[in-house]
Amino acid sequence: MHPLRIALYQPDIPQNTGTILRTASCLNLGVDIIEPCGFILGSSRMRRAGMDYLDFVDLIRHQSWNQFRLHHSHKRLILLTTKGTVKYIDFEYRRGDILIFGSETNGVPQNVHLTVEHRLNIPLTKNVRSLNIAQASAMVTGEALRQLGDFPN
Repeated sequence: MHPLRIALYQPDIPQNTGTILRTASCLNLGVDIIEPCGFILGSSRMRRAGMDYLDFVDLIRHQSWNQFRLHHSHKRLILLTTKGTVKYIDFEYRRGDILIFGSETNGVPQNVHLTVEHRLNIPLTKNVRSLNIAQASAMVTGEALRQLGDFPN
C-alpha cells in the first residue's frame, strides 16, 4: 500500500505530469489522473520527463471528478490551492491521504473546492502567483512523508 496518493486534476503540461510520475515512482506514491488532460497520456514529452520510471508507478486514470470521488470515497481528499487557508507545513497528514493538484492553467473549479475535506497552501512571497506544480507536489509530499516517517528505505 502507498502511504499517499497524488491526484492531478486535468493536467495540461505533459512535462510536469511526467516529472510528478517519476517522483511518485521514487517515493512509492500512487497517482490518479482526473481527465480530460491537455495532452495525450504517454506523449513523448511526458515520457521524456518521466524517463523509464513511468513503468513503476501505480497510476489510475479517471474519466471525471465524479468517477474519481466514487473510486476514493473512503479517502481524505486534500486540495493544494493558492486559496487554501492552512499552510501545508501546519497540517497533520495521515496514511492514505490523497493530495490533489489542479491544472496548471485553470486550477480546479468551485465544485472541487467545495467537496474536498481540506484546502492547503504553500506560503509564497508577495507579487508571485504560484509554484510549478511538480515543485509544489514534491514539497508537499516530502513534508507529508516526513511527518508519517514513510520515506522508502
